[in-house]
Amino acid sequence: MGNRVTREDFEWVYTEQPHTQRRKEILAKYPEIKTLMGPDPHLKWIVSGMVFMQFLACYLVKDLSWKWIFFWAYAFGGCINHSLTLAIHDISHNVAFGNKQAKWNRWFAVFANLPIGIPYSASFKKYHIDHHRYLGGDSLDVDIPTDFEGWFFCTPLRKLLWLFLQPLFYSLRPLYVNPKAITRMEIFNALVQFSVDLIIYYLWGLKPIIYLIAGTILCMGLHPISGHFIAEHYMFLKGHETYSYYGPLNWLTFNVGYHMEHHDFPSIPGCRLPMVKKIAAEYYDNLPHHQSWIRVLWDFVFDDTIGPYSRVKRLCKLAKES
Repeated sequence: MGNRVTREDFEWVYTEQPHTQRRKEILAKYPEIKTLMGPDPHLKWIVSGMVFMQFLACYLVKDLSWKWIFFWAYAFGGCINHSLTLAIHDISHNVAFGNKQAKWNRWFAVFANLPIGIPYSASFKKYHIDHHRYLGGDSLDVDIPTDFEGWFFCTPLRKLLWLFLQPLFYSLRPLYVNPKAITRMEIFNALVQFSVDLIIYYLWGLKPIIYLIAGTILCMGLHPISGHFIAEHYMFLKGHETYSYYGPLNWLTFNVGYHMEHHDFPSIPGCRLPMVKKIAAEYYDNLPHHQSWIRVLWDFVFDDTIGPYSRVKRLCKLAKES
């Protein structure tokens, strides 16, 4: 990819995000895309199977040595947990039970959260709305690194460390960039999560708890699946702030790789996003995209023109709350 420049600041733009206009154009030309919106009837069963698979794994790892605990946490359990965080991402858009059953989606997200080991779903929902509404918004979109991250993590070794520490930055950055009051749903999420953690500890000891939490941290850090964190919005080409990925790991990640399509149509579940690309092919086929999340991570670390500063930023006006 060409047109790269060494970055010492974010890429400030003074235009609206591209997804709003593209959504209008596509819907005007292909109104049948509206039929793809609505709940995914299979999502709740797939997620439930993954949750119970992890509970079974907790029983199976309880007597393993520590080296095997961490091996299976990285090679298997963490992959399931990362996939569950992306299921929670889909559920945050109400695609498990539909917009008319919003509470059922919130509660189900708490259930999907259980193998992750730490409460996540309610806080994610609270901030993810802003990521879509104010994409790239200064002090509003907490998906964007801080100035410190952009300034400090600028060498290959430091960027590698930054990738490893991604779960830490993702959990702490909102508290610094855009702190919000704790909600009742977050309290409920925490109470349910820690209660289940205590039950697992009581039944099978500490090793299953470490297996779950270590898997979450390791596989949301330096791991092939974590390439999606970088692939989605880091500016590999000037002027392009969202990228899709069309590789095989979409099978494990609820099609989160179809990220341009997702931002254009957030209410369409991941399982139907390939249909969006197929119907409106002329809008997506010629846009830059990724074929490998591993290559994305490699380029991020070793290309000195790409780093945490490689993000589009804009000033956004706060929308009126309905």
